[in-house]
Parts: sequence; structure tokens; C-alpha cells
Amino acid sequence: MGSQAQVSGPDFAQGVADADVKEGVPLLGHVGDDAMILVRDRGKVHALAATCTHYGGPLAEGIVSNGAVRCPWHHACFDLETGRAGGPAIAAVACHDVALTGGTLRVGAKREARPAAASGPTSVVIVGGGPAGVACAEALRAEGYTGPITIANGEGSDPVDRPNLSKDYLAGNAPEEWVFLRTRDALDAIDVALVEDTVTAVDTGKRSVATRAGKALGYDALLLATGAEPVRLPIDGANLPHVYTLRTLADSRAIAGATGPAVVIGASFIGLEVAASLIARGMAVTVVAPEAVPLARVLGDDVGNFVRRVHEAKGVAFQLGKKPAKITAAEVTLDDGTRLPAGVVVMGVGVVPRTDLAQAAGLTIDRGVVVDDQLRAAPNVWAAGDIARFPWDGASVRIEHWQVAVRHGQAVARAMLGRPPRRDVPFFWSQHHDVTLGYVGHAEKVEKPEIHGDLDGRDAHVVYREGQTIRAVVTLNRDRLALEVEAAIEHRDNARLEAAVR
Repeated sequence: MGSQAQVSGPDFAQGVADADVKEGVPLLGHVGDDAMILVRDRGKVHALAATCTHYGGPLAEGIVSNGAVRCPWHHACFDLETGRAGGPAIAAVACHDVALTGGTLRVGAKREARPAAASGPTSVVIVGGGPAGVACAEALRAEGYTGPITIANGEGSDPVDRPNLSKDYLAGNAPEEWVFLRTRDALDAIDVALVEDTVTAVDTGKRSVATRAGKALGYDALLLATGAEPVRLPIDGANLPHVYTLRTLADSRAIAGATGPAVVIGASFIGLEVAASLIARGMAVTVVAPEAVPLARVLGDDVGNFVRRVHEAKGVAFQLGKKPAKITAAEVTLDDGTRLPAGVVVMGVGVVPRTDLAQAAGLTIDRGVVVDDQLRAAPNVWAAGDIARFPWDGASVRIEHWQVAVRHGQAVARAMLGRPPRRDVPFFWSQHHDVTLGYVGHAEKVEKPEIHGDLDGRDAHVVYREGQTIRAVVTLNRDRLALEVEAAIEHRDNARLEAAVR
């Protein structure tokens, strides 16, 4: 769960020496009971709230790059001039006035966030209430767009902060009210209409979408952010009442309320996170997967085996190199005849992008909705998040990560308003009991990873190359390094990137 930066350091209202604020180095202090940072960037000093609006990370421990301060926890970034957020954060941080008098800097009043009115489409419809859709709506308002925005969300709840469904909420470490990405009331407060209905058709000629309840929603700009559907294996018993996939709040509630022992099918990131959360709830958990090493396809054998050791130390059992053959009310039978008792079964065997709407609307599909560098799929139509196949470093990629979806939504908002694209670097984090891995960049295939440090000592980073080119870096308790890597990849600064990972 989130935290608040501790009030410490100098009182910025009383003043601090101008010389104490170094270029590019956040200085932690406070104004009254509010923790704040002073940041000098290209000579100008900015004052911002010190707590990340995503999970409460300490911005004073982050880095300054490209006119923004970046949080070390999950790489949210905040514009130094305006406080506007970049994914995975959606809400801005507060900015204050700063005055220099006689060599002393003093922080004054909070600046009101009043962006200049921005011209754009006459109306916006967003299909999907996940991170891309909500981030797009909030970014449009933050950028000054005042036209009507409608989100059509058919998942049966207010938009949720989906990582919590397999992490803190499922583990019992977060109350349900903490799960919501944005409530209906919060969206109402920024004049965004939330329609609890499923879109069944898109007519790009008429610029209209139809819903299951018979509504027609006209648009001038449309964002498709329909996300992905969890795979349910086609085996006997896969549809029994105690067998779940994990996508919605209802799924997470049901799994949390089930009685073990638990069998998790799939050693994917979400499968292993579910295993960790159910262990935290006191269940006996067995993970079944066909591969010999968990996560090896993405992280390589060494990191995959480390993750397995972390889980085994907490009590998770593994049945690897095996597949489920049948599920009954009380057990799971594997293809080698092994029978595992199971009061609850969770399938974490991957997802498929929800492209049916886009395909029926005539958009280009290639294992996702094909988009350009502004995430545009067709005139007046954008696609973002799990469904988008977008250009990245000379390749066409589709990435199923939360932070990518948030930044996609924010990028679409800029595109709808005629703003130029940014180079947002993919990042995700994965939590395994008391271990969190950060992954910066994107590697389509894993060659021999370079391990620097000690994985079992929980102080390491791992470099993934394609030929001589660094494509991705995984970090373990090296948060600042992950930020440096992200900044170097963003700026295509290979020399800085190589220096960072040595």
C-alpha cells in the first residue's frame, strides 16, 4: 500500500540557501506538515509535493530527467513546471511558487492547476474503464480539454487498479476501497461520464458505438482500450464453480473468499503473484506449469530459478514440466497421473487481446490492433493498452503491462489534442512475497542474460541484449539504477546506458 513522505529537512517556508539546491538533485524539506522537494533543473528551481500520487513513493529518492522528477518505486514521473503525471501515476502532484531573495529560496503558495483551454475533438468516447481509458480521460482534462468525455465500462464495477487484484488486495493487505482506480464520484468531479455498459459495435463511418443496453454513443474521437481476456484451458472441469481466471474485482473477491488448498495453473507473473497472495492468506498452494523453470522465457533460467527459490522458501510447492489433464470438485489431475487436492483453482496461463470490436469495425489486426507512433488505428480512432500493437525501436510490439497502458492513455490524450508523441519506455514491476522485480525496456527474446550482483543476496541487476544492443534490464533492490536505465533508453543514449549497467 501507499505511504506518505516523512516531514523532515529544512522548512522551505522559512527559506533555504540557494546554493543548497544542486542541479538535478531533489532536496527534501517541508512547508508546515507537507513534505516537499526543491528541484533545480536547467537553472530554474521548482517546488513540488514529495509524495508520488501512485503508491506514495519518495520522490526525493528519484532522479530528474527531461524536465520531470521520476519516482524510484514504479517510475511514475511528474512535470516540474505543472506537476502533471506520467504513468503509472494519473493524478498530478502539487506545485508551489518559489521566490529567491538575497540568496535565500522560499516556497510560497500552492499554484492552482488551471491549464489553458485546449482545442480538440468535439466529443470523446472511451471504450474500456481500465488504466488506458481512465488515464486518457484524466490527461485530457489536465491538458485543458473541456469537451464531453464518456467512458463505457462493462466490467461490473468502478474502474479498478488492476495490479491490486493479484497483489495487495488479494493478499489481504489492502481494503477494497483502496482497489479502485477511480470511482464514479471521482470521474463525475472532472466531468467524465461513466456508462456501466458493454460496447457491442463500432461504426467508424457514423462515428458511433452501440452498447448492449441499446444506447448509441456518438463520438468525434474514439479510444478503444478493451484490454485482454484471460485464457481458460479447454480441459475437463475448467468451468467448475471453484475454477477462476483473474481479471475483475469480482474474480479477486471470489478467489480471496475461497477455501484452499489452492492449485495455480501457470507459472506466469500473474500466476506467481496469485500464489504469493494466497500463501499470505494462509492457504497451501501448488503451482503447475509445463516449463521446467518459471518465467524463463522472459527472464532466463537464472532469474527464473531465483524466483522459484523465493516462492519455495515461503511454502509454495511446484509441479513443473507437467500439465493439468482434468479438474474435479476436489482435485486437479496432472498429465502424469499426479492428483492434487484443490478447493480453489486459478488459471494464470496468459491472455488474448480483445480485438473483436476493432476487427468488426474494419481496423487492421495483427495479433492486436495495429497503430502508428501516436497510437492511431484509423482517422479519429485510437487503440491503447493490451490490444495495441505499436512501433518500438524498429519492431512492432504488443505489451501487456499496467504502466504501458497508463502511458498509452496519456499519449492518446496528447494525440487527440494535436500534441507530439513522447518516447515512453516500457516498464513493469512484479511482486513475489517480499521480493519486487523491476523490468525496464522490452526484449522480444532472451539471449544469455548478464547478471551483475547477487540474486540470492537480493542486490542485483540483469542485462538482456540483442546482439550488442541492450534491450532490457531487470533490477532487484536497485531502484535508482532502473531509473537511470529508463532515462538512457528514453534518450537513446547508449553510452549512458552502458555506463549505468557496468
